Amino acid sequence: MASGLGLSAIAVCDHDTTASVGPAMAAAASTGLKVIPGVELSTTAPGAEVHMLGYFIRLDDPGLNAALEDLRDSREERARSMVKKLDSLGIRIEWQRVRDLAEGASVGRPHIARAMLEKGYITDFKEAFDRYIGSGGPAYVERFKITPEDAISLVLKAGGLPVLAHPLTAGQPDEVVPRLKGAGLAGLEVYAGNYSQEDRAALARLAEKNGLVATGGSDFHGLDGADHTPLGGANVPAVCLKNLIALARQRGIKTIDFD
Repeated sequence: MASGLGLSAIAVCDHDTTASVGPAMAAAASTGLKVIPGVELSTTAPGAEVHMLGYFIRLDDPGLNAALEDLRDSREERARSMVKKLDSLGIRIEWQRVRDLAEGASVGRPHIARAMLEKGYITDFKEAFDRYIGSGGPAYVERFKITPEDAISLVLKAGGLPVLAHPLTAGQPDEVVPRLKGAGLAGLEVYAGNYSQEDRAALARLAEKNGLVATGGSDFHGLDGADHTPLGGANVPAVCLKNLIALARQRGIKTIDFD
């Protein structure tokens, strides 16, 4: 899909797993599309959920993989609990079907939503989150998370660049970003898919002020619905990729040749 859209590069950053990175690289090998290996770590901070991206990570890093396994285990336990809650609400989906939809990867709420959609309990993915499995919903379940600082440390030890994803959901960015910069944060997602030009300008200033690389992405999950930014829809400037690669090379991190 990315190749067909004419994109030059994408970063595959699934939540709490790197299982898709290898297959994505293999699939892209004959297309000219470049794939950045990555991951997205779900973390928690006072009053906010913070997502940390790790670009150019070593996929075989033992410390990162052990942490990802713990996070996936907690994600599966959470999903099971959500399915049980939905059952008590009269929404009966099979746990095995949810697992099948994950195709061996980390089980998440989108897989539950797909199972609900198949059974006709909802009309679109947004309804699943708004009415049932979103934060505060009757079938919502909290799960184990690490701190943003822990995530930054894991990414750095795995030879990657830690970048704060969609920072406007991270509480107070003006306070959060300098603190995380002190912990080793390397970049800030300025060009998020649903951010306005005003948002992007403000985040670009925040990145520059803190000496961070500006990055971007669509946060595309492969789901249907008008509320999702399409693949490539974030219109990330090419200079973001150039600067990200330059920083990686400056730190001696192995990158794919995008020149």
